[in-house]
Amino acid sequence: MKYNIALLLTFFTTICLAQLREGFVYAQDIIDDLAVELRYCNDNNFVGEQIDGYNKEVVIMTTLAAKALKNVQDTLKKKGLGIKIYDAYRPQQAVNHFVRWAKKVNDTLKKQEYYPNVDKKNLFSQGYIASKSRHSSGSTLDLTIINLDTGLALDMGSPYDFFGPESWVSNTKLTKKQQENRQLLQDVMLSNGFRNYPKEWWHFTLRGEPFRNQYFDFPIE
Repeated sequence: MKYNIALLLTFFTTICLAQLREGFVYAQDIIDDLAVELRYCNDNNFVGEQIDGYNKEVVIMTTLAAKALKNVQDTLKKKGLGIKIYDAYRPQQAVNHFVRWAKKVNDTLKKQEYYPNVDKKNLFSQGYIASKSRHSSGSTLDLTIINLDTGLALDMGSPYDFFGPESWVSNTKLTKKQQENRQLLQDVMLSNGFRNYPKEWWHFTLRGEPFRNQYFDFPIE
């Protein structure tokens, strides 16, 4: 039996694309030279294990967010810089995983690395963990800036996902270079349609997001 290779490729491509909800895209298909380090796709995160729903290290976000982020990337590339994504769309099952972990107050495997000065039982009340996440709406991103030549992230004064005042946008206990790097990130994101979250220098949400207060649960794959 002979098979039409072109038709088979079209069929399998359609199957793969069907996994995404309408209005969502794979960011790597839109943005050139996008660096990706999905922390929840492995154990290098504040929980210390791979998070539910993160089945593949691909970046999913709404089409509108991806188009706005492409403008950010194009702006940064003129300076020899680029974007690195730590997280984008986050399924509700991943958020549920965080909530289960947060309730296990004795599970503090990653405390010294990610929340040394915050009592784990206070992660909810202090706004670091919540039962619903803007990420699940598809237009919220966690990211930093890298040097395109070296691939190294710029020094932002605190690591990604560090829970504490050190990561607040208003933190002024930084070196001049750290302040400049943070300001560059703020400027380029805000000027391209994003707004920040005050307690996390890396966290931005698209203004006018298309699925506000809708929380999706399809896996990342």
